[in-house]
Amino acid sequence: MVVGDASLDIDTLVIGAGPGGYVAAIRAAQLGQKVLIVDKSELGGVCLNRGCIPSKALIAAAHSYESAQHADVYGVTADNVKVDFSKTQEFKNKVVKQMTSGVTSLLKGNKIEIFNGECMFISETEARVFNDHESPRYRFKNCIIATGSRPIELKPFPFGGRILSSTEALELPEIPKSLIVIGGGYIGAELGQMYSKFGTKVTIIEGLDTVLPGFDKDMTRLVAKNMAKTGIEIVTNAKAESAVQNDKEVTVKYSVNGESKEVTADYLLVTVGRRPNTDGELGLDLIGVELDERGLIKVDHQGRTNIPHIFAIGDIVPGLALAHKASYEGKVAAEAIAGHTSVVDYKVIPAVVFTDPECSSVGLTEKEAKDKGYKVKSGKFPFAGNGRAVSLNGAEGFIKIVANSENNLVLGAQIVGIEASNLIAELGLAIEMGATLEDIALTIHAHPTLGEIVMEAAELVEGHPIHVLK
Repeated sequence: MVVGDASLDIDTLVIGAGPGGYVAAIRAAQLGQKVLIVDKSELGGVCLNRGCIPSKALIAAAHSYESAQHADVYGVTADNVKVDFSKTQEFKNKVVKQMTSGVTSLLKGNKIEIFNGECMFISETEARVFNDHESPRYRFKNCIIATGSRPIELKPFPFGGRILSSTEALELPEIPKSLIVIGGGYIGAELGQMYSKFGTKVTIIEGLDTVLPGFDKDMTRLVAKNMAKTGIEIVTNAKAESAVQNDKEVTVKYSVNGESKEVTADYLLVTVGRRPNTDGELGLDLIGVELDERGLIKVDHQGRTNIPHIFAIGDIVPGLALAHKASYEGKVAAEAIAGHTSVVDYKVIPAVVFTDPECSSVGLTEKEAKDKGYKVKSGKFPFAGNGRAVSLNGAEGFIKIVANSENNLVLGAQIVGIEASNLIAELGLAIEMGATLEDIALTIHAHPTLGEIVMEAAELVEGHPIHVLK
């Protein structure tokens, strides 16, 4: 393959094959670049293999189990509903395999060279890739670093045995009887609620005063209410201090307002954030790529580092650690390399959490809009006023739209309720295209659909709602 140790020439080296890296590689190939993508793990990265996709498969299974148990509201009764968790895991693994196989086909179809192994910079224009079988060297014109992130490990709670990261929590062979979750952010809330629906006794220990601290409290209040229905105990304003485990259980000591407490469960799941993969043997320090105090790579509005032909995207750069943000940045970087004028614009990157009910947000919250100096008007339309939501037994929740009162431009939106993850897209588009409340209100939405709530929320903020009283 390589004569001696001569370098092979490529146009663009992409390091990392997650939702940022593989999208960047495909876009670069579409723009005529000769691309090599390198990843030491599975194609698709954490998202497809150990994060977004497998967690949503298990969450879907948990919803199905809960629905089968509680379908009597529809006049449907099922006796002796059981879960074969080994088959649930088989379903999850099948979903993951289908998605990752699709990524492989896309990369090969775009004539992208794939290398399964590590990568280390030799200089600003050369890198060596290596695994147990080979270690070729490549000379590149441009590089996109997309190495992603990993769960933060706390010293008092080292991963191993019955102390789990999100990765191990998705691979459990059985449904635990009990589970402690440190961290009530989106990962802890999603996985805690998922296992609770399967019958696990869940305790969430959160340092702040609410679960899902990044969302409006009106939204998180509904999530906490539903968590309580399945027996989840939420301990807020708490500090987790230590853990002791044996081969059967783990005990966590924590304090609330100075009072020491402890709780014991089958497993402990630690979800306190993620750390960027910018350390290790990649050699960023060797070539002088600048990092900030958090270990994130400093980039400009196109994803370009302080080395002009080296770009960085995704969880290793400042901003929210979201798969769709990484994919977006990957396209921008690939287009910038090709000479396009593409730049990143984070105005309408949505945030979604797949709790029950789902939560989603895009653009500015009412507080953020006011803090930026806008004159704001806003309103909430309840799911209870929508026929489709009621017929789906999903009447809890609301859509809130935040608008500029001077010109009616939509500034932001927050949704909590059934299918919030899908409904947020229309509002993201509205903000992106500079739509007004009237643009949304005058768009005819099919009946009966959940999408009508978006229209009715716009009418409410305008001051002439039909299906609720002012």
